[in-house]
Amino acid sequence: MKTKTKYTEEPMGDLKVVKDFLPPPDQLVLREDNIKVTISLKKSSITFFKEQAKKQKTSYQKMIREVVDWYASHYQKNA
Repeated sequence: MKTKTKYTEEPMGDLKVVKDFLPPPDQLVLREDNIKVTISLKKSSITFFKEQAKKQKTSYQKMIREVVDWYASHYQKNA
């Protein structure tokens, strides 16, 4: 049997909430004009995107493209 966690009212110190600006995998399926590039990525990253793309019935390449686009868009606004 698992042991229950006991919570206390002790201070946790200085905490900072980090805004999550990346979309969930199911929102990475938008369409735009593209330019072809060659890039090397980790095998584990590609495996993740392929699994998510299969669940969403879309292309893993579209999902990766959307992550890069969201990232660029976020930092262009803050530049």
